[in-house]
Amino acid sequence: MPSIPGGRASHREHLARIRRAALAAVEPAAAVRRFLGCDGSSVTLVGTSWHIAASRPVRLVAAGKAAVPMAEAAAAILGERLGCGVVVTRRGQAGESTLPKRTRLLEAGHPVPDAEGEAAVRAVEELLSAPSADDVVLALLSGGASALLPDPAPGLALSDLSETTSLLLRSGAPIGEMNAVRKHLSRLKGGRLARLAAPARVAALLLSDVVGDRLDVIASGPTAPDPTTYADAWSVLEGRGLLALVPAAVRHHLESGLAGEVEESPKPGDPVFARVLNVVVGSCRLAAEAAVREARSLGYRPLLLSTFVEGEAREVVRVAVAMARGVLSEGHPVAPPACLVWGGETTVTVRGAGRGGRNQEQALAAALALEGVPDVTLMALATDGSDGPTDAAGGIVDGATAAAIRAGGVDPSRALAESDSYTALEAGGALLRTGPTGTNVNDLLVVLAGNVG
Repeated sequence: MPSIPGGRASHREHLARIRRAALAAVEPAAAVRRFLGCDGSSVTLVGTSWHIAASRPVRLVAAGKAAVPMAEAAAAILGERLGCGVVVTRRGQAGESTLPKRTRLLEAGHPVPDAEGEAAVRAVEELLSAPSADDVVLALLSGGASALLPDPAPGLALSDLSETTSLLLRSGAPIGEMNAVRKHLSRLKGGRLARLAAPARVAALLLSDVVGDRLDVIASGPTAPDPTTYADAWSVLEGRGLLALVPAAVRHHLESGLAGEVEESPKPGDPVFARVLNVVVGSCRLAAEAAVREARSLGYRPLLLSTFVEGEAREVVRVAVAMARGVLSEGHPVAPPACLVWGGETTVTVRGAGRGGRNQEQALAAALALEGVPDVTLMALATDGSDGPTDAAGGIVDGATAAAIRAGGVDPSRALAESDSYTALEAGGALLRTGPTGTNVNDLLVVLAGNVG
């Protein structure tokens, strides 16, 4: 594509193309089609073929922000070999589904669990009741499934899970810590869905939204061995200063687990996993590599730095800005025009009553760090199109954004201090709105430094 006069406009058009390429690479239906096949009498997953008894059609469980397109692709592949199913996605993301009528489509709350999610759990438990060794269960799991399937353990209420989840979110706990707690307050997470489905064969296709694609962390690992313990869950709450804040029933349940009075989640080596196959079909790395390819085709020198980025959003992005400035002034680590790409999942320690998400916080912090710096534009993107409890996917900022925010009547520094990135970016015309993308594979941070042409 020829460059557009003016670096800012050119960057934004190029970032749109890079974004589309990244999302296309992790389109959920295509991911399912790459790994799942059916010849009428057997289902094939990554070269492994399982016979489907005519009297025992495949049972389908799909949960997460990408549940609908994944389930639609699986239903098209399986045809009449698909029996009943339960599909649960985030409220407002079901769309005009083409799922067969024998499959129940439910919507529930995210990121904080709600009663509709709890009803979805009961539907899943009913679907998997009375399994036999001749059954095949197909589980399609994507980001958001942990919250969309709230499954309080005996003695706990949904409000206990919701309050604990909210406290963990506000504390800035990374997804691994959050899931260590959720797995030990749950009936399906931490390998317990596999236990419920036994002795059936279970095939799980996973669209990863976690750093490192750990099977036990994706969707809180309902079909994977759980290496964490009640002691780990207790340590997370203790380390985050939340033990005195979580509901008393949560503390009591964890104490019962520590005392051995409540059964642990199934661990690596448990025979329940002998007939379980877990396959990651899409990840942040695939999206980041597609972004790199598109940037190269546009004339940039791309560099994929990491897909393991974690840490406080505002601190992580300052490093990204520093590297972009190094590109312009020193030609290091790559000469301009350059495209720097990172993937991962940062966290935000909420410090005020504002609105936003981790990508919006990165964008706002970058706007301040970039103020007055020419020829650099940064995009912080939640690949699912929803950053935190907002309608934005993140933000796109450059050296003029902070001034634009002030012109819109908002102090960007104060907004950052009060965790109100949404208001600030909206005032500066810097919010990135994509709408639901139908996929979810962590976040992408893309920085263009220097102009093509």
